[in-house]
Amino acid sequence: MSLAAASRRSIAEAVLSIGVLLLGIATAAGTAMLPSQGGYARVGPNFMPGVTGVGLILLGVWLLYERFSGGWRNMPPQEAEARGEHAFHPAAFVWVSVGLFAQMALIQSGGFVLAGAALFACVARGFGSPRFARDFGIGVIITVAVFAFFVLVLTVNLPAGWLAPLFSLIGLE
Repeated sequence: MSLAAASRRSIAEAVLSIGVLLLGIATAAGTAMLPSQGGYARVGPNFMPGVTGVGLILLGVWLLYERFSGGWRNMPPQEAEARGEHAFHPAAFVWVSVGLFAQMALIQSGGFVLAGAALFACVARGFGSPRFARDFGIGVIITVAVFAFFVLVLTVNLPAGWLAPLFSLIGLE
């Protein structure tokens, strides 16, 4: 690595380290303004933000220590190929995006199972599977199991959609 690149990396390490530390301090300061009285669990609304603030402060201090004691170690190489990155595949991006939009469009009308199966099949296609029908079937099996777990065990109502009559027959709704 050249001297200029090392200098840029050193400045970036310092800026990022200080940023994490300042974020932790700001989180801790905001947490100090929250009420501390707890409910039945004796844990107030300031508990988790306080844990987060302390964690960010500790991380910021650790990063600063690393930066001033020789720089961050085990950094990934600068070259994308050396890091194992792959080229962008527009078709895969489109398939996964179509799956997400299909799930959003189908979740209320088609129901959780069909929406989840459509998402599963589109993502599988985006990852290179040529068998859309098989993947849709696998998605149905997985989402029926998830649907049954939520409805029967967790007693959470999920939209059954077009499969509601079938689910009523087998006691899933």
